[in-house]
Amino acid sequence: MKLVYLIPTFPLLGVLSLVFFGRKLKEPLAGYIATLAVGLSFIFSIVVWISFLSYKGNVFVQHMFVWINVGSFKVDAALRVDPLSLTMVLFVTGVSTLIHFYSVEYMHKDIDFPKFFLYLNLFVASMILLVLANNMLLTFVGWEGVGVCSYFLISFWHERPTAATAGKKAMIVNRIADVGFLLSMFLTIHYVHSLNYSSMFLAAAHLSKPTIDAIVLLAFVGAMGKSAQTPLYGWLADAMEGPTPVSALIHAATMVTAGVYLMVRLSPLLAFSPDVAHVIAIVGILTAFLAAMAATAQDDIKKVLAYSTVSQLGYMFVGVGTGAYAAAIFLMVTHAFYKALLFLGSGSVIHGMHDEQNLKKMGALRIVMPITALAFFTGWMAIAGVPPFAGFWSKGDVLVGAFSESWVIWIVGLITAGITSYYMGREYCLAFLGPARWLKKTDKKSKKSTKTDSLPETVDPHEPSFIMLVPIVTLAVLALIGGILNLPFASSLQFLDRFLKPVIAASPSYMHVSGLSQVVLGTLDGIFAIGGGLIAYFIWSKTYDKPSLEFTFLKNAWYIDKSGDVLIARSSTKLAEVSDGFIEPKVIDGAVVGISKVVVALGILIRKSASGFVRREAAVIAAGLVVILIIGGLRGGL
Repeated sequence: MKLVYLIPTFPLLGVLSLVFFGRKLKEPLAGYIATLAVGLSFIFSIVVWISFLSYKGNVFVQHMFVWINVGSFKVDAALRVDPLSLTMVLFVTGVSTLIHFYSVEYMHKDIDFPKFFLYLNLFVASMILLVLANNMLLTFVGWEGVGVCSYFLISFWHERPTAATAGKKAMIVNRIADVGFLLSMFLTIHYVHSLNYSSMFLAAAHLSKPTIDAIVLLAFVGAMGKSAQTPLYGWLADAMEGPTPVSALIHAATMVTAGVYLMVRLSPLLAFSPDVAHVIAIVGILTAFLAAMAATAQDDIKKVLAYSTVSQLGYMFVGVGTGAYAAAIFLMVTHAFYKALLFLGSGSVIHGMHDEQNLKKMGALRIVMPITALAFFTGWMAIAGVPPFAGFWSKGDVLVGAFSESWVIWIVGLITAGITSYYMGREYCLAFLGPARWLKKTDKKSKKSTKTDSLPETVDPHEPSFIMLVPIVTLAVLALIGGILNLPFASSLQFLDRFLKPVIAASPSYMHVSGLSQVVLGTLDGIFAIGGGLIAYFIWSKTYDKPSLEFTFLKNAWYIDKSGDVLIARSSTKLAEVSDGFIEPKVIDGAVVGISKVVVALGILIRKSASGFVRREAAVIAAGLVVILIIGGLRGGL
């Protein structure tokens, strides 16, 4: 376990090598070096995990140096090895390695090929630091690191105005939410006098309820930005402007999972704050439903998946809010498998369609891309929660936890699961089934061949290379069998629950639900998942034009993001313009200038009384002395 420092070190070495030698290395060597760096992190994560299995304690802390030492307040640069951090670092490095390998071919011939992999390595290093940190401040360093890297990568093709705007939007929204994280740390310093997680957890029993409520609620505000919860989810949909591997990395292995991780890490505090936990569950289920509905009307193959991620993150926060912390992590891990699969699959489609992302211009791709089609189908089944795919077990755990806490949240979650299957089925049908809308059509009158929907003449969809197919197939297998991490049939099969139990605040909620109830709930999950998929198949397998089912308000994601733009962003801009044109020059500057003019006028007035003639000045002094004596006499007489 003393080798834990190597896990973030390898990607950082990859960053340094690409900074100094990236232009000389060029492609594909720069990509392979970056992939090797993250792959070594994954290997050493496994080594540390195996070592930890024989460790007698629950937490191992590797102190590197004292970072801040001010009076009695001290912050160490230290890494924390425990079941939660190991679970996170294993799937983060494992999935990231596959995405890096995939990117070598996907980014072929890009002019900034080495820079892209430099950013990817820095992104992964920041996420590793975030989950391994032993205190909130070091976590915040990683937290801000992934935020900066998301800006670099979302706006990677910054010559496109939409990409540059999307990168700035992600940066600004997350910086606003991060104020919550900072205030949470300030309160912790004030009341706990330490930012170390162990010290915080030990102090929890001695803190007042309002104090704990404030700490975890403010931390949740930060998590809402990073994990794109209502109403702060707009940036994640726009983040699709970045290259597809970036989307896969953000949505599956880094960035958006950070918020869920933080709340699970703070679960020993959250357990003392049921009111805040209930708020988290409500925000989570509301986000899950709103984002799922928005996904039903999107035409961009990646935007469907973006709103899907927002919805799935909502489910994870439902797990956090209902005390099913292990279920939330279980869903996070399996979601990484099938969401990375779906994004890489969509990248394969976009690559084959020569950068076309509109689902309405696809169709019948199963014929020319059978491996991608089968892998994407696996991802659909997994995220829908069809048994025995991974999502059935992980999402089922979250819904059982919701059922044990609130039947209203459970019902909304169950309905949302059906919607999830529907919108993913719609996406699959539009892309892989139905007529080939990219084929040439022959005009019977002119006998000329024309491309449908103005697609370029060069479109010739085909399977990607071996380099891109290996990660896709690997993730498809994991999306199928990932449920074995935590099967509910017996306690001996609940590997993840037993592994996480020493460091989370509560047992999974389904432990408090009878076996028969679990069977019934699981059956309902499967019925809704299969039902939603069948509805999508019957509607979308033979057509691509159903405007009656694609409402404008859903295309615009309930106008939540646009409302924020109008009410906050644009109104703030108008206020700034008014301030610049009137308040600043007329009110503020006017007040300053006015005071100076008054002082000048008083000075001129007083100056006239100071003539400089001795006799006049002596007379004034004498008159003043008489006035003083009279006043003094009157006061004494009274």
